[in-house]
Amino acid sequence: MARKVFITGIAGFLGSHIAERCLELGYEVSGCDNLIGGYLDNVPDGADFYQYDCKYLNSMKKIMQGMDTVYHCAATAYEGLSVFSPHLVTQNTYQISVSVMTAAIGVGVRRFVYCSSMARYGTQDRVPFTEDMICKPQDPYGIAKYAGELTLANLADIHGMEYVIAVPHNIIGPRQKYDDPYRNVASIMINLMLQGRQPIIYGDGMQKRCFSFVQDDIQVLEKLMDEPSVKSQIINIGPDEEFITINDLAVTIADILHFKLDPIYVPGRPQEVKLATCSAEKARTLLGYKTAYTLRRGLEEMIEWIAKRGTKRFRYTFDIEIMNDKTPKTWTQKMF
Repeated sequence: MARKVFITGIAGFLGSHIAERCLELGYEVSGCDNLIGGYLDNVPDGADFYQYDCKYLNSMKKIMQGMDTVYHCAATAYEGLSVFSPHLVTQNTYQISVSVMTAAIGVGVRRFVYCSSMARYGTQDRVPFTEDMICKPQDPYGIAKYAGELTLANLADIHGMEYVIAVPHNIIGPRQKYDDPYRNVASIMINLMLQGRQPIIYGDGMQKRCFSFVQDDIQVLEKLMDEPSVKSQIINIGPDEEFITINDLAVTIADILHFKLDPIYVPGRPQEVKLATCSAEKARTLLGYKTAYTLRRGLEEMIEWIAKRGTKRFRYTFDIEIMNDKTPKTWTQKMF
């Protein structure tokens, strides 16, 4: 009998890639998505799709029946926006996580893979971040993600469900939502430059990140459903190479597109972490993680996908819950 895998956020960027890989491995795949953060055509052929919201516990129990493994990818993954729309973000991050893990335990899921976020670390005294660091999340999204980790560990230990906490970070690649003004800096920049518009950069652009191409992350994520050594472990997933500034990211995209770059700078967003990257040493040791993609190659594939799909107008789909002089004008004035 084929392994049965359930994926929340299956129409999203990461969830759809996990689903595709599981189908390639011969597994039965199903999943749900409310489509506020993904595209319906991301769902791979062969996967059973349910347009359900994870917050409805009884619905989750119904569609998870008989599942062996759950990958929980669904979240409104908005660090910056969470400072101004905390109700929306925490409800669609922490509360849905509790619903999904409760349903999984209730129907007897064997292993639960929780996709967390580098936002769990906040600002630390050193980079790259390692899994043994004390978490200091500094925005409601990071707090909600970390709270989900603590709740999962508590419930899984009590009720005997295996779990792994994966920390994929700054993932880029085809299928990432690129008409969203609140997140996905590389996709936003590509969408703007393909329209002949200048990218908008918060602060001085000297924030530093490592960007991981999605296929490099999938090679690790697929192993988390079975590998004994990672049970109850936290695993950073993503490169610790090519630690670059947001300014450098804009320059690289512009160079690929032969675009004359003159970025628009706006005030920085509250609570943004300046230096953020994670050590991949644990993933290398336990799971043989290694990168096949350079940043430039990953950006080239993204550009090709977005150009083929067609540029889009940015959609301001969420209400800003807190409006004051700290709210970025990129959103209040719809600058994207």
